[in-house]
Amino acid sequence: MVKSSKGFRARSRGWSTKKVREAGMPPVNRFLQAFALGEKVMVNLEPSDPHGQPHPRYQGRVCTVVAKVGRAYRIEFYDGGKRKQLIANPVHLRRSHVEPKPAAVPAAGA
Repeated sequence: MVKSSKGFRARSRGWSTKKVREAGMPPVNRFLQAFALGEKVMVNLEPSDPHGQPHPRYQGRVCTVVAKVGRAYRIEFYDGGKRKQLIANPVHLRRSHVEPKPAAVPAAGA
């Protein structure tokens, strides 16, 4: 029996397959999109461009933009109570529809 591959893109047929009309490279403006510091983004891997791609385990994760590193972004999230940071190119990020939680307001009578 041959030992199975455990590479970065092993067993990736599901998440890395595009529909027929989406096949090929994305539009240029997806590579050039800009995010503000503190903005919420979602990791959405672009299979046609492996450069600056985070690990597939973070697919769908909502993160906060912390800094710009060259043309990529440093993003931050909490994983089981531990803070983690990734560096990802903008083609692998989408603006998230998740709104930040409002600050807790103390009761007026207390």
